[in-house]
Amino acid sequence: MQVQTVLGPIDVNSLGRTLMHEHVFVCFPGAEFDPESPYDRRKVADEAVKRITELRERCKVNTFVDPCPIETGRDVELMREVSQRTGMNIICATGFYTEDMGIPPYWRKHTAQDIAKLYIRELREGVGSTGIRAGLIKVATGAPKITALEERLVEAACIAHRETNAPILTHTDGGVMGPQQQALFKKGGVDPSRCLIGHSCANPDLNYHLTIAQGGSYVGFDRIGKVREQTDEVRAANLAQLIRRGFAGNAMISQDCMCAFRGKLVTLTPEDQKMMSGASGPRPMTHLFDVFIPMLKEQGIGEDVLKVLLEDNPRRFFAGEPIAQGLGKP
Repeated sequence: MQVQTVLGPIDVNSLGRTLMHEHVFVCFPGAEFDPESPYDRRKVADEAVKRITELRERCKVNTFVDPCPIETGRDVELMREVSQRTGMNIICATGFYTEDMGIPPYWRKHTAQDIAKLYIRELREGVGSTGIRAGLIKVATGAPKITALEERLVEAACIAHRETNAPILTHTDGGVMGPQQQALFKKGGVDPSRCLIGHSCANPDLNYHLTIAQGGSYVGFDRIGKVREQTDEVRAANLAQLIRRGFAGNAMISQDCMCAFRGKLVTLTPEDQKMMSGASGPRPMTHLFDVFIPMLKEQGIGEDVLKVLLEDNPRRFFAGEPIAQGLGKP
């Protein structure tokens, strides 16, 4: 079984330690027109190389999944350059973002079938004329509900999955709508085990995580360190509980960190702006290993379970294998 990276296909067994939700570069639509938000591609590439090299060399991360949506600054050629310079496997995605922050007007007018054709092309032939193929499908929904337009995008993702067998990784605002995403995927003929329900760790309710895991999907504890929406102490406690109940096989951990960000998010504090900038701010790429994993170990989570979270589950997800049952239960 092979997995598509920005440098071409690799054997699924060579993924190694994998972070399932990180970003090389993000730019929300319109930021490119802001004269106060200049963009130096060389500096962005160098910053990404610096950060990702540390991940690879010090933290032994072998694969970096960048599920940047199409319209939020996705630059697959930049990803390819960074992969070449660092030796890190980088996997990119196809798919649009939420209705309130993305989905260009042109594509809002298209049918799910038309949108799926774009996704399928990017999965099978490549993004634009680059020849760089996506390795998974991104789905994003907002809060407090999934809009009709977002449902159409979910339908498009289901069509593309059925045609290509590419797995689906999702964004949720505030850690809500995960079970609703699951229901839409089931309606669209997608096995729940082919879906990673993202940003679930923003929700402090363990029952929310259990519902997703019991529904047969992967649960994304993939905003580690993003304390603006949830503390890492709550995340670690909930993840440990999920593991102790036998759902280690359903969980994956990552940070949703960015090497670089263009633009200003006016709703954020200056501290958050710094965090998003990609400069050496308060949330380095190594936070997961330096801060959060020690928290898990204090909760009694051992190296064997950490290997499940960081290696075995990502491999199963991309290989299309069944989720491992009963792992982590005392």
